[in-house]
Amino acid sequence: MSAVQVVTGGASGIGAACARELAKSGPVAVVDINMDAAEAVAREIGGRAFVADVGDEASVEACVAQIEAEFGAVEVLVNSAGILQVPLRPHDLPMKLWDDVIRIDQRGTYVACLAFGRGMIERRRGSIINIASVTSLRSVPLHAYAPAKAAVASITECLAAEWGPSGVRVNAVSPGYTLTPALQAQADRGERDISKLAANAALQRLVGMDEVARAVAFLASDASSAVTGVNLPVDCGWLVATTWHTYGGLREANG
Repeated sequence: MSAVQVVTGGASGIGAACARELAKSGPVAVVDINMDAAEAVAREIGGRAFVADVGDEASVEACVAQIEAEFGAVEVLVNSAGILQVPLRPHDLPMKLWDDVIRIDQRGTYVACLAFGRGMIERRRGSIINIASVTSLRSVPLHAYAPAKAAVASITECLAAEWGPSGVRVNAVSPGYTLTPALQAQADRGERDISKLAANAALQRLVGMDEVARAVAFLASDASSAVTGVNLPVDCGWLVATTWHTYGGLREANG
């Protein structure tokens, strides 16, 4: 059986975009809690769908065993499973929501790394890409999501050093504001202003899901064979542009 590439949260958004991009280079297992949606993406790309709740160790371990037995040895893992949070003041943020975000975005990433990483360590080969966020690198009013994504970046660095001697690379991609169906839904409900998000990036636009997917595919491939422990922003220049608002904002285009 061929080496398999796994994408958690692969049924929608950035995860689905990653599954489509990775399918260009080999078989992909689309893992999601929503089996119907996972099967739809898997049919589209000629892959296989598997169900798992990344917040549940037993569920993830069972998924790993099924993939390795029925589909092939896992060589690439993309941890994209996650949930979003709207900007809320701390005392308006329900602890149930805070717990859910930490359980899936932070704990779920770590659980999946451990479960899929075990086989990679034994085979002395593998590449793990965790989806973090630029919100992990700045202060933002996302008091559950941003700390969870900061933890993902830290988990990435820690595991890169831990598993490097075993031939396993661990990296993160930090998307900026990406036009996913989930973000569009927030905008449609009046919860986010897409024009303001775009105006805060140096390139004056939002990131495309395919652009994140291409960065993930690079880190998954042998083209990045010497790269481990990095957190790569894919943000249309949001990180470099935000501080310019202290000086009145970005300047008009040159020329």
